[in-house]
Amino acid sequence: MVITNPGAFAIIDSPHDKPSSCNCSRGSVFLKNRIPQNIYKDLEQRRTKEFKEYKARRTSVLSNLLYALPNSPLQYPIQGFIVQPLRATIIPGLELHAGKRDSYKVSLKVSIGVLSTVDLGEGAIVTGVGERELTIESSSLVTLNDLLASVSYRSTVYHINTGDLASFHFEDHKAVFPIAIKQSEIPVLWDMGTDINSQVSIAMKAFLRYSKVRVLVDSIRRFYPKMKIIIADDSPVNEKITGENIEHYLMPPAKGFFAGRNLAVSQVTTKYFLWVDDDFSFTKNTQIEKFVEVMEANPELDLVGGSVKGNRFYFTIVREEGDEAEGDCVYKRSGGKFHSVPGYPQCHLVSGVVNFFLARTESVRKVGFDPMLRRVAHSEFFLDGLGSLMVATCNDRSAMHINHQSKKGQSHSYLRFRHPGKKDRNLKLRRLFFKNHIKCFRL
Repeated sequence: MVITNPGAFAIIDSPHDKPSSCNCSRGSVFLKNRIPQNIYKDLEQRRTKEFKEYKARRTSVLSNLLYALPNSPLQYPIQGFIVQPLRATIIPGLELHAGKRDSYKVSLKVSIGVLSTVDLGEGAIVTGVGERELTIESSSLVTLNDLLASVSYRSTVYHINTGDLASFHFEDHKAVFPIAIKQSEIPVLWDMGTDINSQVSIAMKAFLRYSKVRVLVDSIRRFYPKMKIIIADDSPVNEKITGENIEHYLMPPAKGFFAGRNLAVSQVTTKYFLWVDDDFSFTKNTQIEKFVEVMEANPELDLVGGSVKGNRFYFTIVREEGDEAEGDCVYKRSGGKFHSVPGYPQCHLVSGVVNFFLARTESVRKVGFDPMLRRVAHSEFFLDGLGSLMVATCNDRSAMHINHQSKKGQSHSYLRFRHPGKKDRNLKLRRLFFKNHIKCFRL
């Protein structure tokens, strides 16, 4: 089907561009069924509005599917042409390859920018300089190509990440190519320093289990006596946790696991942080240096998980895009993995891992932890990070392993918060329905 982009040109739109409703597999939870009927209609309307705004912020004309027509005499860039907003930039690679003619005429059209070229004086007719449509005509193919080599594009709208589509015409031939408009980013670099203590901080969330926190801290200090430990604590009744390079942050009571993670990670000043639960304990096989080695050898990785008492609890997440009204179908496959990490056959790419991982601080801060999820929450962070975080799990019990303390001695107050009731579970599912635009979810 051909549709017209107003003020520009015709482009080809695939019938597969607009997804239909996805099919929920057996065992999926239909999230709308967990929402009271008296609030569902208003909630759905607000979700639809938010989703449209979300798409408006993240899509542009560059999302359109384009097809290159066969045997075209037109040469043009098909990928990698990026311009800064409002700045004129030469379009690379523009040329015409055509047989002998008395005259050659080409034109270019854009939508949210203007086109220009140099003035060669005699030998060519150029119209539309500084406008959205530029036409070049000459009896000399060499002259015409010289002018094409000097054609520049300048956007007329300031946007930090959008795009334009340029239409390139010669006789009955037409090509459409993308122009990415993107504000350049300032690099954020982290000084690795000279030793492991300047490379990694240890972060944890504490709640009521102070005896276990002290066991964990003592075990850390046996192997890493100088590494910074950051503790976010929302216990209703507080006890002090002191020591060299220990930062103990007190929160309002029962603010929640994810709120505590946000606080702890916000205070990290190293390139990486190691996340641990407050009832873990280090052993001789807890070697943070090995995690750093894997991450440094594979800079595209954002997070690497190890094993807790032999359990890696890794999983993959599959998202099937649905229509805008109903939302997507999401499946979590426990034990699922993709392929091994280059150079480390014991490590595999996955979507999520256990609560024992080394993470790139900057990457995790960009995703963040949803503070609305106060009690049991884990997979939701990796769901929010799907498409943003490259995650791996490593089966190396000699170096990337941590112990888990006994569950004995946990207070009734802790257990009451640790195991929420049906109301809390339904609130979490309602959150997935709205925030993540999910129709059905299978654990």
